[in-house]
Amino acid sequence: MLKQKYKSEVVSALVKEFQYSSVMEVPRIEKIVVNMTAGKEVNNSKAIEEVLNELTLITGQKPYQTVAKKSNAAWKLRKNMPMGGKVTLRKDRMWDFLEKLITVAMPRIRDFRGANHKAFDKNGNFALGIKEEIIFPEIEFDKIRRNKGLDVIVVTTAKTAKESKRLLELLGMPFDDKKHTKESAK
Repeated sequence: MLKQKYKSEVVSALVKEFQYSSVMEVPRIEKIVVNMTAGKEVNNSKAIEEVLNELTLITGQKPYQTVAKKSNAAWKLRKNMPMGGKVTLRKDRMWDFLEKLITVAMPRIRDFRGANHKAFDKNGNFALGIKEEIIFPEIEFDKIRRNKGLDVIVVTTAKTAKESKRLLELLGMPFDDKKHTKESAK
């Protein structure tokens, strides 16, 4: 559904807006990387297993286990110790996940005002941090022991952050373009 919207509406809108000479210049989404760690429970093998199972449910693809690059005494972490999981989504699974994220999961975030409009790097990639995995309908609230956050990175072929932001806006990603201050929150 979102893939068809991209091909039928978004490409033509971006060609007009940025005056590309060819449709091959239009930015597209290459992949989505979803990362989740066990946090303070990295020493607990059941917590690592839970992270991997939840990532499988959320993305529909088996994650690979991530390990610590360095030792950290404060977290009782040793080098090469399992920390969590990571999934790289491409093609149809990527489009399905993005549609689920935009239409189902993001509206379920409490006090959600839109994704951070400054979360783009200079190459046009977008990073979104989610505090609770329970916003996804596949996760049953009763079966989780502790809320864990996850990171979603959308990698695009856009050359600038402006192009990437416009691409995601046209796909339906809500952004918080308004500056939120303490006064406006009251």
